[in-house]
Amino acid sequence: MYRLSVHDYFSSAHQLKGYRGKCEGVHGHNWKVEVEVGGETLDDVGLLMDFSILKKNLRNLIEPLDHVMLNDVDGFRDRNPSSEHIARHIFDRMSEMLPAGVSMITVTVWESENAKAVYSG
Repeated sequence: MYRLSVHDYFSSAHQLKGYRGKCEGVHGHNWKVEVEVGGETLDDVGLLMDFSILKKNLRNLIEPLDHVMLNDVDGFRDRNPSSEHIARHIFDRMSEMLPAGVSMITVTVWESENAKAVYSG
């Protein structure tokens, strides 16, 4: 299997309702998001998928999450915008954007340099 990954960044605020601790209050992060895709077959040029398209898809997915209160974004009004839920949110939407023969492997979301969540479907 061939695997490709790209990453990008966004900044936003969130609040984890029901959590007992600092994260229950409104606070922000500079998030890093990495998507990894894979497939068995390369095209005639020798590519699984064009990196520029994968990067553009990721940018389009995280743009609505940038500089907003995540709790107010569709998909997070009824569930906490935890790193885990953000990873699943991006995974599910990115899956719909991939060409035939390419599938999602993982989405990794860092909320800090030393704390990340990984979703693999």
